[in-house]
Amino acid sequence: QVQLVESGGGLVQPGGSLRLSCAASGIISSINVMRWYRQAPGKERELVASITSIGLTSYVDTVKGRFTISRDNAKNTVYLQMDSLKPEDTAVYYCYCYAAGAYWGKGTLVTVSS
Repeated sequence: QVQLVESGGGLVQPGGSLRLSCAASGIISSINVMRWYRQAPGKERELVASITSIGLTSYVDTVKGRFTISRDNAKNTVYLQMDSLKPEDTAVYYCYCYAAGAYWGKGTLVTVSS
């Protein structure tokens, strides 16, 4: 079993920045890939960024150059640095990991608005 807890969401103006954190606990030694997803109101959940256990990253085209995913294996934490935020980035952001099964956090709300 793995537990994921997100933090760092909030209200930010367009062009601003936020850093999301996801702390993992439980049988963390089996965690391979970790991901951030988001779900905007009335839309399906979409994959935003992924990072493997060796640090390989990938991003959805709409956030490339603005978001950066990273992980601190010593702290069992994955981060999502979000810069140049746009109103269309408004969503609930979820942390996900695969460790002999799929695990999800409960999400953290990011609102980009003036």
